[in-house]
Amino acid sequence: MQSGAKTLSAGGGASLCCLLLLWLIYSHLLREGQLAVGTCEIVMLNRDSSVPRRTIARQTARCACRRGQIAGTTRARPACVDARIVRSRQWCEMAPCLEGEVCSYLFNRSGWTCTRGSGRIKTVTPLPKEPS
Repeated sequence: MQSGAKTLSAGGGASLCCLLLLWLIYSHLLREGQLAVGTCEIVMLNRDSSVPRRTIARQTARCACRRGQIAGTTRARPACVDARIVRSRQWCEMAPCLEGEVCSYLFNRSGWTCTRGSGRIKTVTPLPKEPS
């Protein structure tokens, strides 16, 4: 009976050690530039305010999306969205505007606008994905 308990205890210790090692490897990979699945990060942001009362911002994001998802915008932040939304250019379905803003499509569905009650308008036109 006692040898069985020692075997069980040794097996549990080995399992715990193995799990700890896997967790260390996983956390090391995340620190080395890997994104967690379903997350995005902004990798480049340029702002041009040379024209009075107008700011042109260009943003590049990197996302690690799940199958069936693609990089998009939710609440004015990069996010993984359903790929169908982007392919069909139904931009407003991904809720790209901030709370209190109204989303509208550009006339040719090349992008969208977010309008506030105060009259402030943000126009967004996604760039096509560059070939890999």
